[in-house]
Amino acid sequence: MAEPVVVAALGDSLTHGYGLAMDDGFVPEMQRWLTSQGSEVRLINAGVSGDTTQGGLARVDWTLTPDVDAMIVTLGGNDALRGIDPAVSRANLAGILEAAKAREVAVLLIGMKAPLNYGDDYKVAFDGMYGALSEEYETLLAPDFFEGLRGIEAQDLGGVMQDDGLHPNPVGVDMVVEVLGPYVVKLVETVK
Repeated sequence: MAEPVVVAALGDSLTHGYGLAMDDGFVPEMQRWLTSQGSEVRLINAGVSGDTTQGGLARVDWTLTPDVDAMIVTLGGNDALRGIDPAVSRANLAGILEAAKAREVAVLLIGMKAPLNYGDDYKVAFDGMYGALSEEYETLLAPDFFEGLRGIEAQDLGGVMQDDGLHPNPVGVDMVVEVLGPYVVKLVETVK
């Protein structure tokens, strides 16, 4: 049997599984989904609750151990919540992608969407940086972490989100994984 592809999931609380039982978070759910699809992959949870792109940049070198073949990057949500200048977030993400490129590690960059409260210019700059970086560094791109939840009416979000309104509950995580899983399969296939 071939060695599984090792994928580090570098992210924040959404990756880490904030507020969820250890087995219900994004990484364990994605691992189960991938296994059910026949993917020989081992995910490593490198998510830290509260992390910004700056925190991810500070951690990327020790995340990319020699056994890591690929990396999922899901960062920026906390930058947007704090109103950090998108140019700063973009530079941090670029540093993460540079580190992966230097080690020849394939990347799936997962985008986040900024809230509307910082204005249109902020939202355009923030939301657009993921596609631009993906193109510049030739990574795979999943445009929106929450794509699987976007069609849900506001009054029904309680069924898929935790009480804080920021983090998916187990049902929401399943829906996120259903949409993002095929992107991770593509990432794994690029390594093989």
